[in-house]
Amino acid sequence: MPNFIAMRIGAVEPEVEAPDSGSVISGKPRFKSWTLDEADGGLSSGIWEATPGKWHFENAHWEYCRILGGVSVVTEDGGEPHTLRAGDAFILQAGFKGTWEVIETTRKDYVIRL
Repeated sequence: MPNFIAMRIGAVEPEVEAPDSGSVISGKPRFKSWTLDEADGGLSSGIWEATPGKWHFENAHWEYCRILGGVSVVTEDGGEPHTLRAGDAFILQAGFKGTWEVIETTRKDYVIRL
């Protein structure tokens, strides 16, 4: 395995998913995720994309994200909404609970630590 991994999805088949139907608030969001690397210690990285809709989610892991395109609004339960656009970066701590609303199909890169 190489020690340099480009964050490109061309040769990787995406996983296609959707949020649990019970967590969907509006729309019919669909996800694509391309896992590009997995390392010892529960680390993984890749690209994720979601189509418009809104759902409630809980993050059981630590996650760094950077928006590559689109517009989304992430709101922690009891907190203020954060509108995210290309170039915005953020961290979701383990235990985050809130909503993700995709206004325009959104793509992000991510690094997860379990």
